Amino acid sequence: MRNALDPAELNAAIENVHRAGMPGLFAEVRDGDQVWRGAAGVADVATGRPVTADMRHRVGSITKTFTAAAVLQQVESGQIGLDLPIGRYLPRLVPGERGDAITVRMLINHTSGLAEYLPYAYPSLKAFPAVADTGPQSLDDSRFTRFHATELIEMGVTAPAVGAPGGTPGVYSNTNYLLLVQLLEQVTGTTAERYITRNVIERAGLRDTELPAGPYVNGPHSQLYEAWFGMIDPPRDYSVYDMSWVGPSASLISTVADLNRFYGMLLAGEVVSPSSLAQMQRTVPVISQEGKTIDYGLGLHPMEGPGQGTFWGHGGTVWGGGALAMTRADGQRQMAVAVNLQRWNRLDSSGKPQPHPIDDALAALYRVAMYG
Repeated sequence: MRNALDPAELNAAIENVHRAGMPGLFAEVRDGDQVWRGAAGVADVATGRPVTADMRHRVGSITKTFTAAAVLQQVESGQIGLDLPIGRYLPRLVPGERGDAITVRMLINHTSGLAEYLPYAYPSLKAFPAVADTGPQSLDDSRFTRFHATELIEMGVTAPAVGAPGGTPGVYSNTNYLLLVQLLEQVTGTTAERYITRNVIERAGLRDTELPAGPYVNGPHSQLYEAWFGMIDPPRDYSVYDMSWVGPSASLISTVADLNRFYGMLLAGEVVSPSSLAQMQRTVPVISQEGKTIDYGLGLHPMEGPGQGTFWGHGGTVWGGGALAMTRADGQRQMAVAVNLQRWNRLDSSGKPQPHPIDDALAALYRVAMYG
């Protein structure tokens, strides 16, 4: 199982993703004390400015691990009951029978049955998941829109349910995590951003990680290019964007080094207690936003190669950007990868995303990074 890092192989693998059509990407891989950092391609297609491995990046739903860890800290202190109904805490936001039936755990592992609010917040995405019937217009229209979390939650709660509370497979939904953000604020008496910053980000010693207040990424960063399945051609830069459309469920800015540090500490029981970590690693089947069934725990999901150890972490996308961070269960082998193009697959005649060389090249990079 133990394969030392091969810098030449990793350099070739990251270069292949760029050659396959990714404008720019960067990564950090760790094996014990060995560290490899690499980058390939450009941060700005207009100027040719190169990407570097220390860039700050919007990491999307990787934020959910941070939010889940914050909630579990409050479970440890007795402020939140993991298996108590959300209606006990937020009766106005999830009223009536559903509020009584949906527990905090169901929100964290996406088995609440609450619908995703995004197609309601972005009118041109209304047909989602029928991607061919969507369009990217609202992404532009909403670039500087200041959404209120309670309005977004209401869209998800009043939309037709996608399942019964606690039923499996669950369906991945940002509505769940916006509710967890409201729950955190209620029990801590401070904003979720402040609580997560103090008790998760700073506790893990992350120096380049923040929940942004405005639409800009501070410090060195890449442009973020959104293709929306070939409907935006050439892809458009969405690196400047008001992130209130997801808030502390997917707005985090971080670096690949910080992500590896965070997941390493989390899996070592240094962010939440070992018993909370065990809860995070109890999985249920959940249908991802890409329509695939994955195993999902409490803000964590596993990946494993045949005959290899299990890795735990999370992936994330925003308009134009994406990242994946995975750490082996023993904490020894780690990978964090960031990319600056999203939804590069064009659609076939039946409206399904077509395979793209980037998919295979990324999968090969992940294999080399995780398993050597």
